[in-house]
Amino acid sequence: MAKPLSTPEQQSVRVLKVGERVRHILSELLARQEVHDDTLTATSVSVTEVRMSPDLRNAAVYVKPLLGIDEAVVLKALRTNTAYFQREVAKRLGLKSAPKLSFRGDESFDEAERIEKLLNDPKVARDLGDEEE
Repeated sequence: MAKPLSTPEQQSVRVLKVGERVRHILSELLARQEVHDDTLTATSVSVTEVRMSPDLRNAAVYVKPLLGIDEAVVLKALRTNTAYFQREVAKRLGLKSAPKLSFRGDESFDEAERIEKLLNDPKVARDLGDEEE
């Protein structure tokens, strides 16, 4: 009987490492403005997270333009240039198959801002003050 190649814990670590490498590659491509797209060269875009599927075939790439300006336009430009990004990731990653990239807007900053506003609400602050006493 064949022994499994790796445990689930090791697989998840590998998935995280590959996702982080993809994030670094995409960040480098965008920072060096290697994409020949006017929108992407004119805007500073942060790749905040890359979530890989367990089989490493798909990657959800979460991005945020600087100050969140023109997010829809930036996402459209990224999606238009997906083939270029996939080709560069494949070349630099060195895996058997390149992951299929899907670009998405990062909503975590908006969610953090919403939670911050809730915590600063006088009603919530009053309730939190009672617990500390």
